[in-house]
Amino acid sequence: MNIAVIFAGGSGLRMHTKSRPKQFLDLNGKPIIIYTLEIFDNHPAIDAIVVACIESWIPFLEKMLRKFEITKVVKIVPGGPSGQDSIYNGLCAAEAYAQGREATVLIHDGVRPLINEVTITDNINKVAACGTCITCVPATESLIVKQSDGLLEIPSRADSFIARAPQSFRLADILTAHRRAIADQRHDFIDSCTMMSHYGYKLETIIGPMENIKITTPTDFFVLRAMVKVHEDQQIFGL
Repeated sequence: MNIAVIFAGGSGLRMHTKSRPKQFLDLNGKPIIIYTLEIFDNHPAIDAIVVACIESWIPFLEKMLRKFEITKVVKIVPGGPSGQDSIYNGLCAAEAYAQGREATVLIHDGVRPLINEVTITDNINKVAACGTCITCVPATESLIVKQSDGLLEIPSRADSFIARAPQSFRLADILTAHRRAIADQRHDFIDSCTMMSHYGYKLETIIGPMENIKITTPTDFFVLRAMVKVHEDQQIFGL
C-alpha cells in the first residue's frame, strides 16, 4: 500500500500574502495545493492521500476537493505548531487508514506542485528495494558548511545534493522515528530525512526534476506560473 502524506499546515509568511496562505493561492482558477494533489490522485500506484492542513482552512479544502474531483484523499487532519508536528498528525492518520497493513508513505509539501509521475514511481520503487528514498537534485553551486569551531568546509560539488520531496519511507519506520523524537522532546527537525538520519536510518536517494521547487516566495510563484504555461503548451502542441 502506498499513501501520500501531504502537509499544508504553514501560513506562508515569506510569501507576504494577506488574504490566504500560500498553499491556497489561486493560479488559473485553481489553488496551488490542488495542482499538487492532482499528481498524486492521478498516479495509479497511490492508494490513498492524507492532508495535514491549517484547521481553519479545512472546510475550504474539502470544497476544493469536490470541485476538482480529487478522489483519493481519505483524511484531512489539522496541522501542528511545526512542520514536524503536521507531518506526524498526517502519519498517524495514515497509520489508522492502513489498519496494520504494511505501507510506504511519500511525504510531500503541498506547495511543491511541479512533482511528476516518474518521481513518484521512483520513490515507491526505491523504498521497496531499500526502505528509504530522499528525492534530491544536484547542487549547482558550491556549498559552504560552517563548523562548530567556526571554520568553513566546502564539500565537493560533485558529491553534494539538495534534498527536496517526496521523502519516502516505510510507515512503521518513520512513525518510530517521530515517536522517538517526541519522547526526546525534539520538535525542531527541519525535515523527515534529517530526523531519520539522526536516529540512525540509512538514507537512499534518487535524482528528481530541477523544476520541483517549493513555492515559498513571490519569485517562486512567478516561476510556477511560467512552468504551468509550459506544461499547458506541451499538451496543446504535443511538444
